[in-house]
Amino acid sequence: MTGPDPAGGGLADEAAQPGAGEFTATVIVNAPAERVFAALTDWEGQSDWIPLTRVRVVEGDGGEGSLIEAVTALGPAALRDEMRVVRVDAPYEVGVVHCGKLLRGPGVLRCTPLTDDRTQVVWHEWFHLPGGSAGRVAWPLLWPGSKASLTLALKRFARLVEAGRLPRAPADRPGAR
Repeated sequence: MTGPDPAGGGLADEAAQPGAGEFTATVIVNAPAERVFAALTDWEGQSDWIPLTRVRVVEGDGGEGSLIEAVTALGPAALRDEMRVVRVDAPYEVGVVHCGKLLRGPGVLRCTPLTDDRTQVVWHEWFHLPGGSAGRVAWPLLWPGSKASLTLALKRFARLVEAGRLPRAPADRPGAR
């Protein structure tokens, strides 16, 4: 991957390198790739379709170089995920590097037009597993839940895009006047 570094050094930083925890989720959306891509990269809008998660742009405009924060909370437990947008190839692909304390590694969201009004979305992540050998042992137990959760979120995303509720109009986004 090339692009801005999440930690301020070079992208040779370990966070940008693929980790051992890998998963992919896909969905077909009955909408044009341009609209699907706009909905995927409406970062705050992800809060509408990723369960228990609030997403916000911390730095930048949401494009290349921006820092995005996603906080997933269940009761008092919360997981904070920071990611830097390192590549944008609209309307086809956006690359990120998870650069937080716990979640680290590259990810990519791809939109592939199948027809004028049908798009395949592929979300692929390569996380570094925390906890050393214990993390590697636990990953096969955690992976199915992670994949299932992301797949369900993408199905909800597809329904919202197909219903015209995503992407949100600029006036409906946080900070709009």
